[in-house]
Amino acid sequence: MKLVTNTQITVDGVMQANGGNNPDLDPGFERGGWAMPLGDEESLAYIGDFYLRADAFLFGRRTYDLFAGYWGVQDDLTNPFVRSLNGRPKYVASHTIAEPTWAGTTVLSGDLESAVRDLKATPGGELQVHGSGQLIRWLLEHELVDEMTLIVCPVIVGAGTRLFPENGLDHALDLVDQRRFPRGITVQTCRPHGRPTYA
Repeated sequence: MKLVTNTQITVDGVMQANGGNNPDLDPGFERGGWAMPLGDEESLAYIGDFYLRADAFLFGRRTYDLFAGYWGVQDDLTNPFVRSLNGRPKYVASHTIAEPTWAGTTVLSGDLESAVRDLKATPGGELQVHGSGQLIRWLLEHELVDEMTLIVCPVIVGAGTRLFPENGLDHALDLVDQRRFPRGITVQTCRPHGRPTYA
């Protein structure tokens, strides 16, 4: 399978709490929900179709808990998020989950790099990562990402956890697709290919 990430970010690179404020998951962060006012029918349909392309999902622990508590308890199969997330295999990187309650979940608690490489070696289309910023940073550092989709929202939040670390491995990227939605959201899909060239 191809490992594909899908991340909503602000112009200043923040990915934290795009959908709303959650004092349990994001204590002290008051600028959550920055993506919601910018969405439109086209962008929502694009993201829904993206989820439907997945053969499996890979999550970090925090995003898994959030999704399991929200999407995992819904049963409206006309909703593409519900249909894909509840109908496809899910993998979560965690050393603390013993017995997951969300059906179709496998916990990856041992050698994560080997486990991800094994998943990528299995037949199929896309192993998708949504949210899961800490996991994405780790996957990039270990050069396990095949394709990145950045959904850039036209807002500067000015605070919050950013997708990319202040210091990390550098990557050259090939832009393979881009689009723009009516309220200004843009999408860039890139494939990492080695190190950049510096002038």
